[in-house]
Amino acid sequence: MTGEQARAAWLAWLAAERRASPNTLEAYGHDAAEFLGFLTRHLGGEPDMAALGALRPADLRGFLAERAAVGDGAATRARRLAAIRGFLRFLTRRHGMAALPLGAMRGPRPKPPIPRALTPEDARAVAQDVGEHYDPARHERAPLQAARDIALFTLLYGAGLRIAEALALNLVDAPLPGRDAALRVVGKGAKERLVPVLPAVRVAMAAYLKHRGPGAPGDPLFLGARGGRLDAAVAQKSLREFRRLAGLPEHATPHALRHSFATHLLGAGADLRAIQDLLGHASLSTTQRYTAVDAAGLLATWKKAHPRAG
Repeated sequence: MTGEQARAAWLAWLAAERRASPNTLEAYGHDAAEFLGFLTRHLGGEPDMAALGALRPADLRGFLAERAAVGDGAATRARRLAAIRGFLRFLTRRHGMAALPLGAMRGPRPKPPIPRALTPEDARAVAQDVGEHYDPARHERAPLQAARDIALFTLLYGAGLRIAEALALNLVDAPLPGRDAALRVVGKGAKERLVPVLPAVRVAMAAYLKHRGPGAPGDPLFLGARGGRLDAAVAQKSLREFRRLAGLPEHATPHALRHSFATHLLGAGADLRAIQDLLGHASLSTTQRYTAVDAAGLLATWKKAHPRAG
């Protein structure tokens, strides 16, 4: 069986047994074709099963190096390597090819994307006005829903919480005027942290609780339409509707408020270690992504304001 026949058999298997989408089949098929083309040049002829079974990690590294030279980024090369691994694993399991010593090979690590923060003006608009899209004619409990969303998104921006962390809070946790200065938050890995709460957050929360009404301490703080815990998808939809109404950018999402919290603190001179603790990041390297955001903002300001930047 030639390499091209092996590729066709693999794609047919992906379509029939794995029910891969047309986009996946196209991408994986292209990756395998690029790899077979490289091997044809590298080996001096079209590879067959024997040639594929004799591959070594150096051959795959050569392919990845060639792709890097023509402009493939780390994420693209990592995807290509994953596709090729799947292709070779298929040949091992379904066509008796000897297992290849590729287990220790690591692909290129894609750089994590730079967080996209909102401007302070846009973040404040979300926190203060997000309830405006609730029309009393269409929403039976418009005042309650508006107050709830204002309290929720003010909390996300004012304390840097993840949406899941905020929605996991119970009534007993509500940060109200006169209560403890810090909010106890349970983050990833069930790790707890204390987060200071701004007066504006407490005021918004008190306004929401007047609409929400009383409940047991263990009841959800943020309620959905049916009285249960508010679903993250509902909160995300609410912000989508508001950002269209207000003309905010597409990256105005609940998580962008967390990014904005960190970015705006850093821009105001806050210590990176302190921001790490506030966000609940296990590693400082995760928090350091925000320095790239701040540097990008400084560069944009310089280009706009410096007389010699044009």
